[in-house]
Amino acid sequence: QVQLVESGGGLVQPGGSLRLSCARSGSILSIYVMGWYRQAPGKQREFVETITVGGITNVADTVKGRFTIPRDNAKNTLYLQMNSLKPEDTAVYYCNAVWGPNSINSWGQGTQVTVSS
Repeated sequence: QVQLVESGGGLVQPGGSLRLSCARSGSILSIYVMGWYRQAPGKQREFVETITVGGITNVADTVKGRFTIPRDNAKNTLYLQMNSLKPEDTAVYYCNAVWGPNSINSWGQGTQVTVSS
């Protein structure tokens, strides 16, 4: 099993920055992709950015150039650094890990990000 716990959400003004954290535990050596997804009110969950164990990233066009996905393997933590935030970035952000031979998906509980003046 892989457990994920997000933190760092909150209220930020447009143009501001915020960093989310995702602490992982459990069978972390079996993880081969981790990333962030988000779900805005009334919308489906959407992809934001992912990173493979080898460091290859994939990022959504809507956040390209604004969001990055640094990680600290010593702390077993993945981050989402969000800059130049816009009101349309408002959503619940979820950490995701794909692991094991059967490509199991694990999700965190989500953290709310609100971009508003």
